[in-house]
Amino acid sequence: MRVFLNRLRRRLVRLIGFRMLFGETGAPYSRIAPSTCIEGEAGLELADHVFIGQFNFIDASAGLLIEEGVQITNFCSIVTHTTHNALRINGRRFAVVGGEPPGYVKAPVRLGAYSFVGPHSLIEPGSVLGKGAMLCAYSQLRGVAPDFAIMAGQPARQVGDTRERDAALLARHPELREAYEAWAGKS
Repeated sequence: MRVFLNRLRRRLVRLIGFRMLFGETGAPYSRIAPSTCIEGEAGLELADHVFIGQFNFIDASAGLLIEEGVQITNFCSIVTHTTHNALRINGRRFAVVGGEPPGYVKAPVRLGAYSFVGPHSLIEPGSVLGKGAMLCAYSQLRGVAPDFAIMAGQPARQVGDTRERDAALLARHPELREAYEAWAGKS
């Protein structure tokens, strides 16, 4: 019932504006913009303190785990299945074939705790964005991004480590080290 009401709430808010609202099932401090489209919502596992911005397409039909503190900016696509290769290989046969034809890809996606997905990014089926990792704008994640990796490009490649940026910020604000190490571990 609560999931239905949250879905209805997002639809109603779309009608009156694009204001961000708090509160999802089991995640009272998470925010999902009303303009974000979530397909296969039953496959979505959403932790708390998650932010999902405007105009995203999220396919959770094969399973999508979004861990605590993840930020998904705007205009991103996260897909857990794709029929692109299957359609091209099977041609007209694709429409009448039962089950999952050759070329059909279906696999869960996991976004690790406190990771960041930059605008206009694509995350493909079976991908994992490690904890504390950053997927830069306009990037295409295919496969596994290690914990704390900065990923960029199409397909995304590791170009840095977020712990280097974090160290500089923690040097200026040492009072935050305990909170940081609670999720990231000792550096």
